[in-house]
Amino acid sequence: MIRGAMQHWPLRVGTIIDHAERQHGAQEVVTRSVEGPVHRTTYAEIAVRARRCAAALARLGVRQGDRVATLAWNTHRHIEAWYGAAHLGAIYHTVNPRLFEAQIAYIIGDADDRVVLADITFLPLLERLHETCLKGRPIVMLTDRANMPESRLDLLCYEELIAAEADDLPRVEVAEDAPCGLCYTSGTTGAPKGVLYSHRSNVLQALIVHGPDVMALGADTCVMPIVPMYHANAWSLAFSAPMVGAKLVLPGARLDAANICDLLQSERVNMAAAVPSVWIDAIPWMREHGKGALERILIGGSAVPRWMVEGFAELGIDMRQGWGMTEMSPLGSTSSPRAGMAVLSETDRIDQKMKAGAPFYGVEARIVDDQGHELPHDDVHAGPLLVRGPCVVAEYFNGAGGQVIDEEGWFDTGDIAAIDRFGYIRITDRTKDVIKSGGEWISSIELEGEASSHPGIREAAAIGVPDSRWGERPVLIAVRGDGASVSEAEVMAWLAARVVKWWLPDRIVFVEELPHTATGKLDKLTLREKFGSAGGGASG
Repeated sequence: MIRGAMQHWPLRVGTIIDHAERQHGAQEVVTRSVEGPVHRTTYAEIAVRARRCAAALARLGVRQGDRVATLAWNTHRHIEAWYGAAHLGAIYHTVNPRLFEAQIAYIIGDADDRVVLADITFLPLLERLHETCLKGRPIVMLTDRANMPESRLDLLCYEELIAAEADDLPRVEVAEDAPCGLCYTSGTTGAPKGVLYSHRSNVLQALIVHGPDVMALGADTCVMPIVPMYHANAWSLAFSAPMVGAKLVLPGARLDAANICDLLQSERVNMAAAVPSVWIDAIPWMREHGKGALERILIGGSAVPRWMVEGFAELGIDMRQGWGMTEMSPLGSTSSPRAGMAVLSETDRIDQKMKAGAPFYGVEARIVDDQGHELPHDDVHAGPLLVRGPCVVAEYFNGAGGQVIDEEGWFDTGDIAAIDRFGYIRITDRTKDVIKSGGEWISSIELEGEASSHPGIREAAAIGVPDSRWGERPVLIAVRGDGASVSEAEVMAWLAARVVKWWLPDRIVFVEELPHTATGKLDKLTLREKFGSAGGGASG
């Protein structure tokens, strides 16, 4: 033994809530409850109730390594369930309710969940799924007896279960690389695949993202994770917020702009995290009613349109774009300032914020050509984006998809990207979404961004459709802004001044709304099915 060597202290998720109980026990956790009223608790109370939850799960037969499904919104009870499962050495499994029902049935069966904990809003879904995947699995409704719904199913009441338990159940001490969480990909290119998060990866991600280069959280922060806990760990906020004692505001099931903005103002939230679609209606609301105490926003999940970046700047809100994926635990980069950026013009600073940001410590990223050679960071060369690091997936649950990293540990993200001199990543497209016309690539993301910058366009999506001469040609599907009457010719003229001629879409289709995936991204698969032919779809 080397004299003076440091002791090994396993990185386990349970140590986060233990620390919050000891050091930040009085800090408030606020939930817009599923039942209606605002609920207020503290980290100390959540820690106690999480231990009681663990005891209740153990009484239901949950053991180390078992999966505990949660079908729930962002609430204090959902957080208690995560830490309760971790206390037993079990695995919390967040089920995304926005997936197709067949996909939900598949992932519950694939995970072989021991118990299902659900919010009362999901009872109709549970009743429809019961015959296909829920038989024999205890179903616990995350509510009290007064709000228990009537059902033909045999349901258990969460508050009654934990009230019957003590909070002194010994923690099951597992290795730091033992699995702790399970989140499935949205399955847009095949069957959903499960990503296992270890205790170590969860703790490391939380340590990294609460820092100044990512979310800049502290005990003086009031943070609202609008991004759901079933969407890639809510970007780690259920771990990073209690780690530093930040006040946590949880929006529950009501995610419309009025309710979100009301909570932002009434609780004096100064930092929030959400996908771009949430802010489409929230920015106009804040322009009319004010931003309250809101200072910073982390936004991700899909490309941010220029009007949104400019809208946050006009409101005096520091918007940082984040990039990552379920397989990265989930964040990998943010558009935090880098040395040399202070001298950039306002236009150039907006251009930088449009990008996915630079990797922070713990993530390595590179782009390569078709032969696997690394490409220069000149913001011109683009190629497949590869990542590696301690929070990047090594394999999928049950071995789905086979080997997913190469011999050097690199994971192919499926994104095509360029990297600039600041290390900022510019996602030019998803591999499956890039449009190849006449042997040349057209970036659907850049085309969408330019179209969305038109003041009469609220949101836009670009897809490739088959063409006998060019192989593929772009078609733009757009949603007009409220009260706008912009025409196809006007948008085409707008684009003609901003992109090369051969990038111009063959046609522009106006629709009332665009479909989104379960994780908030544009649903290109549905759009290609509807509009992916020479005469498909309708304009207006």
